[in-house]
Amino acid sequence: MSILDKLKKKLAKTHNSFVKRIAEVIRLRGKVDEELIEEIEDVLIQADLGVNITAKIINNLEEKIRIKKIKNSDKIYSILEEIIIDILEEEYEGTSGIDYSPAVKPHVIMFVGVNGTGKTTTIAKVANRYLDRGDRVLLVAADTFRAAAHKQLDIWAKDVGADIIGSKHGADPASVVYNALTSAKAKNYDVVLIDTAGRLHTKVNLMKELEKINRTADKVVKNSPHETYLVIDATTGQNGVQQAKNFIQSLPISGVILTKLDGTAKGGVAIGIKDKLDIPVKAICTGEKVEDIRQFDAANFVRAIFED
Repeated sequence: MSILDKLKKKLAKTHNSFVKRIAEVIRLRGKVDEELIEEIEDVLIQADLGVNITAKIINNLEEKIRIKKIKNSDKIYSILEEIIIDILEEEYEGTSGIDYSPAVKPHVIMFVGVNGTGKTTTIAKVANRYLDRGDRVLLVAADTFRAAAHKQLDIWAKDVGADIIGSKHGADPASVVYNALTSAKAKNYDVVLIDTAGRLHTKVNLMKELEKINRTADKVVKNSPHETYLVIDATTGQNGVQQAKNFIQSLPISGVILTKLDGTAKGGVAIGIKDKLDIPVKAICTGEKVEDIRQFDAANFVRAIFED
């Protein structure tokens, strides 16, 4: 099975709720007119693409219909796919995924997000990816708020073969990060992945804690964290985007990792994130296994949603 076919299988719920509805609208209308465009617009918004990106798509669609003098509604489907791919590739030009070529070692990545997004599991998936490349990976259990957090990360560390540093429940997370990065430098680790406590984006004191971790990391490894990934549960759709805005105000977020895409019909949210937040989707997770993570490829993502 090809990579695209595997992705199609994982995104089946989004395909069925989003693209099949567009196909049905086109079939029922049977002609290209204003009502058809309005119905397509409604489907795009309901699919969690967001208002701005939907407007951009519809404007492009109307322009292509006018320039090419399209009368046959059957052509709309493929044109729409092309438009979305073009918009995403334009937005993602010059951005890279979660793989890296570090100028400095250790390469430090911090993971943040609200509770329940699958952040710890995502860290294990990213760790596994780097371990497969031969990197030495250290996991940092800086979620000292939740008693079971260290244990959960420790289980994943053993599962993928990464080392881990943590501390007792209630310890200062910034101190945990300081000690871990000091050790990582001394022992020549290639990659350090920092787990942080899941927090509501509206809790000011917890957001300030993240800022403190950020400052502490920079003191030990200059300009670190080199990446800060915001983990968003795709099943939350536009709510996840709203959460992201608050994190962006407090931290230099370098990218989004979308989780649980296999279990939602709201996969369309991936299309609108870059437009709304001006940060890229770096990777998508489509299952619970450690290999169920892939770099976000705009064209492949759209094709997987559109094509049967």
